[in-house]
Amino acid sequence: MEKAVNWLFRILDIFIITATANFYLLQKNKLSGWCLVFLALLFIVVSVSPQFFCNKKKAIRLTICQQGCELLYAFLGSIFALLIIEVVLFLGKENNGFESFMVWTDWLLHILCIFLIECVIFWNGIIRVYTTSNQLGMKWRVWGIVCGWIPIAHLIALGKILQVAGQEVKVENSKILLNESRREQQICATKYPILLIHGVFFRDFRFFNYWGRIPKELEQNGAVIYYGNQQSAASVEECGKEIVKRIQEICRDTGCEKVNLIAHSKGGLDARYAISLLGAEDLVASLTTINTPHRGCEFADYLLSKVPEQQKQMIAKAYNTALKELGDKEPDFLAAVTDLTSSVCYERNYHIKDSEKVYYQSVGSKLNVASGCRFPLNLTNLFVKYFDGENDGLVGEKSFCWGENYEFLTVRGKRGISHGDMIDLNRENFQDFDVREFYVQLAADLKKRGL
Repeated sequence: MEKAVNWLFRILDIFIITATANFYLLQKNKLSGWCLVFLALLFIVVSVSPQFFCNKKKAIRLTICQQGCELLYAFLGSIFALLIIEVVLFLGKENNGFESFMVWTDWLLHILCIFLIECVIFWNGIIRVYTTSNQLGMKWRVWGIVCGWIPIAHLIALGKILQVAGQEVKVENSKILLNESRREQQICATKYPILLIHGVFFRDFRFFNYWGRIPKELEQNGAVIYYGNQQSAASVEECGKEIVKRIQEICRDTGCEKVNLIAHSKGGLDARYAISLLGAEDLVASLTTINTPHRGCEFADYLLSKVPEQQKQMIAKAYNTALKELGDKEPDFLAAVTDLTSSVCYERNYHIKDSEKVYYQSVGSKLNVASGCRFPLNLTNLFVKYFDGENDGLVGEKSFCWGENYEFLTVRGKRGISHGDMIDLNRENFQDFDVREFYVQLAADLKKRGL
């Protein structure tokens, strides 16, 4: 029903815009001045608030984005309608009482009127969409600008922009409604708080969350979230020590007995080391590793064996300098990379024994094709595949599994799910996998287990 009403008002918008664009022609036909005033007012209403009768969104950003899409649909529809009207008028000008319409001054004023009105609708819509859509990203914004000057291509680009922005409104609004419907259930309110542990070469920055939109989604459903704050590039042992201190700090400040650890990539190795060799087992209820290379990466062994020592030191120095500027106190690029090799992981796994006091589970994913991911994982996918087989762009499938429960994720088609997708790195919605809801259900399962 709502869909039918939306289409009804979309058609009404097109009619109003088309009629307004022809106001000069209608005036020549002695249309009542009051009707013209009424038509102008309707045009202003449509321009300011399309879909003003129905389908109100829960968030201002989504409302503006939805209105921008409606204006662009009205723009495309009215352009098509006006083309038909102009052709009909031109072909039937001798018999329909509009002989004077073809006087060049009348024609010029008429075309100018149409141009200005359509410009108002188009720019009103495109500015709203460009300033509020998160899913368009830089790619489609640039393509829209470039293709805007190319006939036919500009319609294709506009169609894609409408598809992406419209789908975003639909998905985000459905998530808002879903979270509202289960707010009282607090399905992510685990017994112990959740500590999110980042992977290598990233930090827990205040204004760019490593975990994307995931923490907010968890908190909206009752979870209490903390961050590891360990260095981005250090050995597993050093990062493990920092994680132990962070766990102790959280338990001391909150009075909780334990924490639930959710660790991505190398963070999973750091967490296992902290639990088994640094005495954190009594303070950890569960460890969930996300795309962690538990058995290492064979391509890392290859790179370290082939790159000359002098070059390795030069690369390490450059990285350490940059990482120190980003907040690492004692970055050690080579130590971090070396601890990801399959040989070192094999040796470490021999000494690290899982604690019987902790519930362990793991998650992995894979890219279906290299082009299914953004730079740079689209480049490394084939390289990693040569050494480690099917992978997520960085870590091979055989390295993910650890613990009592293991879940392997992918989606149909060419895309797949990358190493970065598993932490919502690009804040991207895509078909068949909702990363935010995945973490919500993960936390809900921990709650059901009493953790």
